Amino acid sequence: MPSQRLGLSDRLRYLVARARRIDVGSVLERAKEASEQHGKWTPRIVIDMLWSAGFNNVGFQDYIDYDFAILTRSERATYMTHPVSNQLSQKYDHPDYRYMFQDKVEFNRVFSDFLLRDWMVVTDGNADEVQAFVTAQKTVVTKEPVGQAGTGVHRYHAAEIADWAEFHRGLLERGELLIEEVIRQHEDLAAVCPGTVNTTRVTAFFDGRETHILAMAQKFGRGAVSDQMTFGGFYTMLGENGHSMGPGYDSHAHVHVKHPDSDFVIADFQLPMIDEVKAFVDQVARVVPQVQYVGWDIVVTPDGPVLVEGNWGAGVYENKPSVTGIRTGNKGRYRAAIGF
Repeated sequence: MPSQRLGLSDRLRYLVARARRIDVGSVLERAKEASEQHGKWTPRIVIDMLWSAGFNNVGFQDYIDYDFAILTRSERATYMTHPVSNQLSQKYDHPDYRYMFQDKVEFNRVFSDFLLRDWMVVTDGNADEVQAFVTAQKTVVTKEPVGQAGTGVHRYHAAEIADWAEFHRGLLERGELLIEEVIRQHEDLAAVCPGTVNTTRVTAFFDGRETHILAMAQKFGRGAVSDQMTFGGFYTMLGENGHSMGPGYDSHAHVHVKHPDSDFVIADFQLPMIDEVKAFVDQVARVVPQVQYVGWDIVVTPDGPVLVEGNWGAGVYENKPSVTGIRTGNKGRYRAAIGF
């Protein structure tokens, strides 16, 4: 793969484009946050953030999330960032096949063998089928076909639905067209947060022969329908053996040594069935080989891993030095697997 570094003209165009849409207030707010946390001079951080964004492919939130204000140049170079990840997605995820990941209904159809749960699609004339499905399941999750970061995901209990015709009509009007059985997670995950199905994000690259696991992060919810940060969730990075690398954290300066609701010590977490998870990722990565770079969301159940979704725009999960004491990231693993 050719170098992902931007040429000088590309960098200048990037800087100009970024400057045109930059939210100055947001940058200053982030810089002040880093200044207060790390005892650095705010104007210097602002300049460093702009320089890092324009010339080193570091997103503003990456700079904050991964504590770049306290890292050396060589330490920063070990971190994967969102701009670099986006370049990889554009290069290695074929545009003609991305719809299979963007549309949740299409994703379920393509990856049906790996969902290992019941699901159905809401249509104009199937109110009776919806009632029968939800009644049988007792609790269901509905999803809008296109959404991200947990948006468009809802949870309903059959016992709370009085008017099934109105319920069906509401699903159609709100675009909640996918209904799924609730996943029963492994007891080791439920011990941390039983009220949310806690997903494992496995970022992987399929080179046509071998599946390379680039990073693993365990997400934990707070009892809501989703474990995403928009629902109060957070994550911890996992090592190759599936063990937590330290406390949990999010992009809002929240650090969780223990889960706020269960008091489970996050650094003690061990993902169960780690070997099965790795084998499972290898299987799903081969279904659509034209989409090579994917962030897979998986849940380990008592019977093994099941697939929740795949994100062709994989996003980035990385280590946070001020929380874990570890001052290196996963970029070397990405480079070794992909060759950039």
